[in-house]
Amino acid sequence: MKAAEEGGADYLHVDVMDGYFVPNITVGPLVVQACKRATKLPIDVHLMIREPERYIDSFIEAGANIITVHAEATPHVHRALQLIRESGARAGLAVNPLTPLSVFRDALPYCDLALVMTVNPGFGGQQFIESSLKRILTLADWREELNPYCEIEVDGGISAKTAPQVVEAGATVLVAGTNIFSGIDSIQNNIAALRQAIAG
Repeated sequence: MKAAEEGGADYLHVDVMDGYFVPNITVGPLVVQACKRATKLPIDVHLMIREPERYIDSFIEAGANIITVHAEATPHVHRALQLIRESGARAGLAVNPLTPLSVFRDALPYCDLALVMTVNPGFGGQQFIESSLKRILTLADWREELNPYCEIEVDGGISAKTAPQVVEAGATVLVAGTNIFSGIDSIQNNIAALRQAIAG
């Protein structure tokens, strides 16, 4: 985490998984709290859990600056986004690779961040789903129309090859886990290589 901060990361993205919405279990509010103590970076908490509204307050109290919920994980998307914003954090909404993007047509005005999953959530190291590029382009068009201040985040399979493609399609925030933390070079150099790929 310190190496990522020193390497110029803009956010610390924390994946929270419950073993129910996705087939893996990761961390909870106590780990987010520990992260908050150890970094000056904004904490971007990605809730890959069912009924996320039950835990929003706990993660905000732990120090989350951004909380993203999945459209597929709750029947009350509007309520969840409202709860996040009312609690003082920035609100994000995520969709899985084959979930229709149409949920964003109504949700974008309530979002500070729109997350397009470019792999199936739950595990790192997966291959980027190429059809996601069209989804990012569509979302970028809607963003200009409905909420130009909303960031478009992309999560899954981000590498020196895919990063320039998603940025060209309209992404403004890129989540890179395996490429940064399990890459062939240091964390700092891996971040620099991604930035260079986007710039060049």
